Order: sequence, then structure tokens, then C-alpha cells
Amino acid sequence: MPTTLEFTIDPENTTRQIQIDNLVIAGWTGRNVEALEKHIVELEELGVPRPSTVPCFYRVATEQFINGEEPQFLGETSSGEVEFVLIGTDEGMLIGVGSDHTDREVETYSVPVSKQMCVKPVSSNVWRYDDVADHFDDLLLRAWATENGEKKLYQDGGVTAMRPPEELIGLYMPGETKLPDGTAMYPCRHRRHPPGSAVRRRNRRPGPGSQAFIRVQRQHVARGYLNKHLELN
Repeated sequence: MPTTLEFTIDPENTTRQIQIDNLVIAGWTGRNVEALEKHIVELEELGVPRPSTVPCFYRVATEQFINGEEPQFLGETSSGEVEFVLIGTDEGMLIGVGSDHTDREVETYSVPVSKQMCVKPVSSNVWRYDDVADHFDDLLLRAWATENGEKKLYQDGGVTAMRPPEELIGLYMPGETKLPDGTAMYPCRHRRHPPGSAVRRRNRRPGPGSQAFIRVQRQHVARGYLNKHLELN
């Protein structure tokens, strides 16, 4: 079933309702093949099955694509990581920041099923991809983990850790370099965030007024649910 979200496009500050018909998680997207293989082996030792292809693509229910304020998660074994998010529209592609939140326990017996277990938060503010395409490799992705009241930088690196958007789209849809209207894609990093702590995620491009981030704080609530508050500044 399609889902419709409202986004603010910066820096023009225009608001659009965008219908999402297809949600795709692109897994194992690292550009450094040697480092990627090392990580695959490490996860195999933890029981996570080796991917059939690299990269690989998982379809996820569009209802999981959200930019609301209080998503909830069952249990304490889920975690996320900072990623850029691509959104296809009839006016061209948009780019924001989000997290492919995943159930790590389920991941040990089925990665595709684990991708279905959690909602996928995305920032409400986005940019037009054409506005950043010429300096895409300068974009930075950062995440902070807060544990026991102490905030630590968890992820800090450029988008160059992942394959370029055009390459990923071409692998998913041969011959294409832009997502079609109504399709969103998360290109996943291969570093993961430890369960049970808070994360602040930022996507930064050079230039004034160009930072976008979501602050994610998780708290234990009744019957094993986790609550996250997302705030875009």
C-alpha cells in the first residue's frame, strides 16, 4: 500500500506531499570491497548469513517509511546507522538523511525478514539531488551514540564509503541513473550501531545553512517496546 509523507525541500523551503509506492534497502553497498568482505566474514561469525550478491536489494513495505516523531520498536535488539536516503519524484530526485533500523536478532537467521521488522525513519527536510550532485562526494555522515548519559561520536565519514547513487540505481534498475517517481532507497553502510542507546545523525554539505540532522533518542517503555523521538533542526 502506498504511503504519503510531507517533506520540506531546502534551501527553497517549499513543502511537498510525496507518495511512496516502493521502498528499497540497498545492502552491502561499500566501495571498499576488501573492507566489505572482512565485515561479511565478521558477521558470519555472529550467525548473519552471507549475502547472495554484493550489493543486494531488499523490498520493504512502504508503511515502514516514516518521518513522524515517535516510532516504536519491539524488544531491545534493534539498531540503526546513519545513511543518505534517495527519493524519486516527478520533479527529480531528492536526498535526505535516515536510518535503516534493523532487528539484529532476526538478522542472524534472515536478513530480508530483519529489514521488515522496523520502521525506517527519514528526515523531514531534504535537498534536491541535482543541487548536490556535483559535490556529492563532499557530503559527510555523522552519528553520535549516547550511553549512560555520555555522548560519543559513533559514525563519522563521507558518503564515499558507499557506492555512488547512480551506480546503485543502475545495479537495481539496469540502464537508469535516477529513481522513478514514488521510489525511495536507503543505501546501507556496513557499520552498525549497538542496540539500546541513543543516536544523533547528521548529514552535512559544505556551505552555509546546509546541515540537516535527525536526533533519535530511545527509551524503554512498557512490554519491551522502544520509543524514539526524531527531531530535525
